[in-house]
Amino acid sequence: MYQINGAMKQSLHFHVVFLLAFVIVFSACGNKKDEEKNVSPAEMDDHVQLKIEALLKAAGDNPAVNASTRLSFLPVVNYYYSNTGYKPVWSSKEKWQPYADSLLQYIATAEKDGLFPESYQYSALQSISKTLQTDSLKRKEVNIWARADLLLTDAFFHILQDLKQGRIIPDSIAFKNDPAQQKDFFAALLDKVKEGGSLGNTFNAVQPALKDYQALRKNIPSFLDSMDRKNYTYVNYPGKDSLSLLKNVLKRLDESGFSIPTAKPDSTALAGLLIKYQKAKGLKQTGKITAGLAGVLNNTDKEKFKRIAITLDRYKQLPATLPEKYIWVNLPAYNLKVWDNDSLAMESKVIVGKPGTPTPVINSEISDLIVYPTWTVPTSIIVKEILPGLKRNPNYLSRKGLGLYKSNGDPVDPYSVNWSKYSKGIPYLVRQGSGDNNALGVIKFNFKNPYAVYLHDTNQRYLFKNRDRSLSHGCVRVQDWEKLAFYIVRNDSLSSTLPDSMKLNTDSITTWISRKERHTIEIKKKLPVFIRYFGCEGDNGSIKFYDDIYGEDKKLRDKYFAQK
Repeated sequence: MYQINGAMKQSLHFHVVFLLAFVIVFSACGNKKDEEKNVSPAEMDDHVQLKIEALLKAAGDNPAVNASTRLSFLPVVNYYYSNTGYKPVWSSKEKWQPYADSLLQYIATAEKDGLFPESYQYSALQSISKTLQTDSLKRKEVNIWARADLLLTDAFFHILQDLKQGRIIPDSIAFKNDPAQQKDFFAALLDKVKEGGSLGNTFNAVQPALKDYQALRKNIPSFLDSMDRKNYTYVNYPGKDSLSLLKNVLKRLDESGFSIPTAKPDSTALAGLLIKYQKAKGLKQTGKITAGLAGVLNNTDKEKFKRIAITLDRYKQLPATLPEKYIWVNLPAYNLKVWDNDSLAMESKVIVGKPGTPTPVINSEISDLIVYPTWTVPTSIIVKEILPGLKRNPNYLSRKGLGLYKSNGDPVDPYSVNWSKYSKGIPYLVRQGSGDNNALGVIKFNFKNPYAVYLHDTNQRYLFKNRDRSLSHGCVRVQDWEKLAFYIVRNDSLSSTLPDSMKLNTDSITTWISRKERHTIEIKKKLPVFIRYFGCEGDNGSIKFYDDIYGEDKKLRDKYFAQK
C-alpha cells in the first residue's frame, strides 16, 4: 500500500474543507433564493422591505433598478422609502391595499385627465396584477411584490407631477428635482392616501381649478367614447428627406382610401391624386404636398388627443387663480373674451399675427387707451417692408400715407436721404397720422410688453369675415373695439374714488370719436390681459379644435408626445 506523507495529508485536508465551505455557501444562496420564492403571508412584508432596500441601494442613481424595473421618479422614490424604512406601501401579507386597486383603476382610465397610461408602466403593472391574482406560487415570491411596490410608487409620483405641473416644462423647475417638494408635495400626498384619503380626490385637488381647464377636462370622456384608435402614418412636414415624405404621404393617403396602382407615381399621377384628396377635404386644389395638406392628414383622433394633452398642460402654466376681471385672447381661436367674476362680459373676433410675425404669448395689463392714435412703425416692419420700398422710390412713404421724422419730431424729406447705405434700420421715425385711414383705427389699447404689440382697431375691418385671421404684423386687431373700450372705461370709473365730475364715461369717448379728437385715457384700475395659445377648448358638450396656426402644438407634440 502507498503511504500518504504529511504534506499530502495537509493538502487533501485543505481541499476537503474548501469543498465543504463552497457547498455550504452555495446551499445558503440557494436556500435564500428558495426562501424568496416561498414566503408565508405573515413573513412577506419583512422580506419585501429588505428586497426594496436592496434594490434601491444597488441601483444608486440608475433609473434602471434592474432588468425589469425602471423608475422615472427614482430620486423621489428613494427619498420616500429611505424615510419610511423601505416598508412596502401598496400591499401587506400578500394582499393589495385598497388604494393600490384605486391606483391601478385610475391608470387604466388616465386618458380622461389627458394622460397616457403607458407613461406609468400600465402594461407591466397590469401583468403583475394578473399574475398575483391567478398564480398562487408566484404570489409567494418576494421579488414580484417588491417590484410592484416600486412601480406603483413611481407611477403615483409621476401622475402627481403630470397633473400638477404638466409635461411641457424644463427639468430645472420640475417638482421631482426639488428636495422641498419631495417632502411637502410627493411624500405628504402619498402619506395622506395611506392614511385613508381618497386617491381620486387627491388627483383632482392638484389639477387647476380654472373654469376653462375644467370645461375641457369635462368633455374628454365623450371624445374618448367615439375616438378612432386606429394607427395612421404621421406625415412629418416638411421633413429632411423628400423621398421619405412622399412615401409617408402616399401611405397615409392609402389609409384614407386614396391610392394609385404604383408605389412610384409620376408627377402627373401624383398631382391628380393630391387634387382628388384636396377636393374631398375642401382644401385648395394645388396638387402639391403642403403644410395644409399635412395638417389635414395628421388630424386624426390620436393626434387630437395629443393636442388635448398639450392644452391641458398649458393651463397648468397659468397662475393658480386668475383675477376677477381680465381680458383673454386665444390666438388660434381668433377670439377675445372679457371675463367679469366668471361671467362673460363681452366677446369679439380678432385678427392676430401672421405665421412669419406671430403674436407672442403675454401676461400684462391695460395701462391706457388712445383715441385716434398715431402709428409709429416698428423697426421690424421698417427693415422688412419700408426700407426696400424707399430704396425703390422715396415717394413710397407718401403713397402709404406715412411720414418721416427725426427723433425730436421734425419732418424729413425722404428724397434728401441716401437710402442705399441702410440695411438694418434707419435713424428716423416712420409715422402715420391719426385718422380713419390709420392702420390702428380709432382706438389703441396699450399694455407693457417687450414685443411692442398692443390691441387696436383697424382700417381693414372687412378682414374679420375671413376664416383664417392670422394676418397682422403681431398686434391684435379687435373687431368690437368700441365695446372693449366702453367696458374698460366703465370698470375704471367704478373703481375710481374721485368725485363723479372727474370720472370718464362712455359719452366722452363717443364725443371724441365724433370730433376725431386725439386723447389718451390713463387707466387707474389696470385690467389684466392674457394672450395665450390654446389649440382646443371645451364647447357645449364637445371639444372644439383650432388650426395650429404657428405650429406651436406640433413643436410640443414632436418634443414630448411623438411616441405616445
